[in-house]
Amino acid sequence: MKLTILGGGGFRVPYVYQALLRDEGSPRIDDVWLHDTDPARLKAMAAVLAQFAEGHADAPRVTVGTSLDDALEGADFVFAAIRVGGLAGRTCDERVALDLDVLGQETTGPGGLAYGLRTIPVMLDIAHRVRRLAPRAYVINFTNPAGMITEAMQSVLGDRVLGICDTPSGLGRRIATTLGLDPSRARFDYVGLNHLGWMRRVLHDGEDVLPRLLESDRLGDLEEGVVFGREWLRDLGVIPNEYLYYYYFNREAVRSILDAPQTRGEFLARQQQEFYQRVTEAAGGSAVSLWRKTIADRSANYMAEAKGAVQGEAQADESFQPDPAHQGYAGVALAVMAAISRNERATMILNVRNGTTVSALPQDAVVEVPVTIDAGGVRPLTITQPDLHQSGLMQQVKAVERLTISAATTGSRTDAAKAFSLHPLVDSVTVGRKLLDGYIDRIPEVAAVFD
Repeated sequence: MKLTILGGGGFRVPYVYQALLRDEGSPRIDDVWLHDTDPARLKAMAAVLAQFAEGHADAPRVTVGTSLDDALEGADFVFAAIRVGGLAGRTCDERVALDLDVLGQETTGPGGLAYGLRTIPVMLDIAHRVRRLAPRAYVINFTNPAGMITEAMQSVLGDRVLGICDTPSGLGRRIATTLGLDPSRARFDYVGLNHLGWMRRVLHDGEDVLPRLLESDRLGDLEEGVVFGREWLRDLGVIPNEYLYYYYFNREAVRSILDAPQTRGEFLARQQQEFYQRVTEAAGGSAVSLWRKTIADRSANYMAEAKGAVQGEAQADESFQPDPAHQGYAGVALAVMAAISRNERATMILNVRNGTTVSALPQDAVVEVPVTIDAGGVRPLTITQPDLHQSGLMQQVKAVERLTISAATTGSRTDAAKAFSLHPLVDSVTVGRKLLDGYIDRIPEVAAVFD
């Protein structure tokens, strides 16, 4: 089977390839096509994958190229993880907002809307190409903002587009592990949108063990215990997705990011430039070690502002091993492909069409909920409806997402201005309009939407 990876020069590609190397099922992916607009990045990533493939006689063959149609033609699965505007666009997403004392973050808040505005037209073009060149393919979307992009692409490809994020499933695994339980025997009751959801129950052999964790001192060992504080988690009675930090502690987050010497985007831009230069010049078997070191530093500084650290200054754990063949989003992606191609039924948390799952949202909205998936497709599980706080926040953010999709597809400045102004982390029409003007002035790909 053929897997096409869009954004094939990106840092996450080795995660997926390692998962494929360990897959012993049949049929399996034996043909991987890496597509990217940057030949140098493709060359660097091909070198990393070639080292990982050493010693694997049946390693999937890798083809790299900059022709999108060649990469897509005949694909069985398309994994999309692209960044329109590159890291230069990301740093503008952050700085335009921060200059107005508003959260500057990649996917949450106004930065995520700017990212969506410039990304949706590109992803819709890809969706139309998939429908023409690979009509039987499933698209596994990791391109951010993942929920918004998945919803836009479903207008072309329907339920053959699934959005994935490793945060909800990772949270569930950490909860089980913190309690000394086997995560594979746990079932998760989770509801939300991408980067905005809540773990409400963790069922282990039928028992909800989440109250046990909330009452335990071990709650402080959980990453979310560090991010939110034990008192707030106990007040809520649930464990929020870590990105809800930017809602619950918005002023603290903005202050911390403003006080830092660099933003996350600026840190990654410098780090990635150094990596690609070094890996191109590297000799022998150092490509993988360079990638591992870079990934460790990235992970150590992830959401630094929420953990009392300074972006770019957190030190990586020397024992860190970025080889998550059966965890993280690579594991989720592999499980999706196995379920569809081999009818290996699985339960996981995905971004899918709502249907009647969350009654407070439109049926064609994309939500992040537990689903079962097999060769027959994806079916959201029946869930307990979210409470008023959860439903209200989901509705407001979903309204903003839909206005952003409309603006990106029609070029409506009115819809874009409404999206920025109505976002709960902006709370000002005046600031919302300044944000839109700032992104148009600073990011050519955003300006092109309104030409």
